Parts: sequence; structure tokens; C-alpha cells
Amino acid sequence: MKASVLTEYGRIEWQDKEKPKCDPDKVLIKVSYGCICGSDQHIYKGEFVPRTTTPMVMGHEFGGTIAEVGAEVSGWEVGEKVAPDPIIPCMECPACKIGHYPACTSLKIIGVDLDGGFQQYIQLPPHMLYKVPASIPDKYVALVEVMGVACHAKNRAGLKKDDSVVIWGAGKVGLCVLQAVRTVTDNTVFLVDVLPERLALAPQYYNNVVTIDATKVDPVKVIKEKTDGKGVDVAFEVVGHAHEVPGQVEPVRGCIQSIRGAGTVCVLGLSAETTPVLFKELIWKEAKIVASRVSHGEFAEVIDHLVNNRLKLDMIITDILDGSKAQEAFDILDNDPANNVKILLDFNG
Repeated sequence: MKASVLTEYGRIEWQDKEKPKCDPDKVLIKVSYGCICGSDQHIYKGEFVPRTTTPMVMGHEFGGTIAEVGAEVSGWEVGEKVAPDPIIPCMECPACKIGHYPACTSLKIIGVDLDGGFQQYIQLPPHMLYKVPASIPDKYVALVEVMGVACHAKNRAGLKKDDSVVIWGAGKVGLCVLQAVRTVTDNTVFLVDVLPERLALAPQYYNNVVTIDATKVDPVKVIKEKTDGKGVDVAFEVVGHAHEVPGQVEPVRGCIQSIRGAGTVCVLGLSAETTPVLFKELIWKEAKIVASRVSHGEFAEVIDHLVNNRLKLDMIITDILDGSKAQEAFDILDNDPANNVKILLDFNG
């Protein structure tokens, strides 16, 4: 079989790799599509060292069909579509013992800590798989994982019907959070970014979205003006590494300033930099700030949304390239982030 192998940081090669044999307690999956995540871009550049080592196969967002079922496995059939949940909790730490697996202190992820889905075949235990109806296009199955992350954030924030929202960051995850939000509320969503090309996507697919270019106006001021000074019910920070805008606060603090009294801020942007927060702004509002990391079983919710046509995944699919062109795909994402959101890698060949 073939695989897109990260042979050294910054270099991916299309290599021959031994096709895995299906162990008795595993399921062999023929990968249809893999999707490049922001984390993959960091891994590619060597920013996850020493957690990652080369050579490795990236890819924690992927989907496929069952090619073979191990002799000890029941309830699964060849040809079924599946979306693998890539997280592997340790089951021993305090968080795992109370069932809060996203907070596992030793969490491992397929495609990060172990070889992932950027290859034609992969074998996994069946408990990591979610069945997807045959009617769902293969390209959407590869996006179940990232939508699971978005739905988990929405659930962590306790989003309710009629809540107003601001999403700081219109990138890969931010646009998925928008879709998750829209499964709950039709109220106003403010979308903040510094790339006008990213901001232009959402209004093409959703009504009642107010886009704010943070390089031109103060997002907090706009949100306060359009909510009669009250602020929004829920704010999501999905920026991670923020580009400094002179005269404006950073995204997390902007979220705090943008919410109403007793509102909620959900932070899921992974940044390596220290984020300044003036906590008295949070305390005065007796507001809540929560964190969200990966997903926690929201795959089932996402699949239900797909079945009922509640998501608009074409909004985030910029291009589909053959798996042999993974190097080109990473170069495109690195060189032109404004015009590229999600690139899928096709492993059907």
C-alpha cells in the first residue's frame, strides 16, 4: 500500500508501506479521505517535538470503509463506512476515572502519538469507530472528527436556543464551531478575524452572521453597539496564535469584554504564548470561562447532524488532492492561509 510519510520535518514522501494484517481483535479500514488539521501543520514543522518523531504518518481526521473484520470482532461488516475517533485515554488518571476522557493527562492521539490515517489502510480496535450511513459522502466522513471538536466546545459552553454568540477566529475550527452553533441557535453570530477572505465564507452559507475585520474596527465596540451595550451570551476563542492588532486587546480578553453579565467564554485555541487576562473583568460579570480540548463522544451527534442535513461542510473544503500530493497540500496551506481552509487528501487510488 501507499502512505504519505513525514520522513523529516518539512518533508513528506509518497512511500510504499506494508499493508497491515488484520489482528483478530481489530478492524482493517480502507481510508477514503484524510483531512489536514492545524495540528498537522504544527507537527509537519516540528513544533510537536519531542512528542512526535520521524518518520511518521500523520492524520487524525480521516474516514473510510471496513476492508476486513478480525475473527474475534462482531457487529461490524465489510463495506461499512466508519469515522475513527482518534483519542486514546489512559483510563488510569483522575480525569479518566471520572469519565472525563478529554482531560486525560496521558492522552494519545492516532496521527500524533501513533501512525495515523494518511495512508491507504489502517487497523484499529472497533471501540474507536463510529458507523456512518452509506448515504453520507466519503469526503464528509473525514470531517466528523473536527466537527466533533466543535460540537464538544458548543456543549462545554452550555449553548442554548436563542443565545447570541461571538466566535473569535474564522479558521479551520472556528468555521466548524459556527456550524455547531447553528445546530442550536439562529440568533446573531459575530465572527471575528484578520483575514477578510475567511470572513467572506460564512455569510455565503448562513444568515444573521455579522463579520468583523479586526484590522479595521474594534470587535468589542462593534459587538457592544449591536447588542445595545449588553454583549453576547457566549464567546468562543478559537484563534490560538493571535496576530497583534495595535490598540486592541487579545482574543481571550476580547471575548471576556464581549459577553453579557453571567455570560460564558469557551477557550479552545491552542497557543504557545502567554495570554494576558484582566480577571476583574470576568469577576465583575460573575461570568464563566471554560476550556475545551478534543471531543467526548460527539461523533454520534455529528453523524446525526449529517443525516439530517444540518451542517454545511462544503464551506470549509477548499480543495481535494491525491494522497501522493500531501507535500503540495501542506505547502499550499502554509503559503496561502487566507484562501485555504481544509484540504482533503484522497487515498482511494
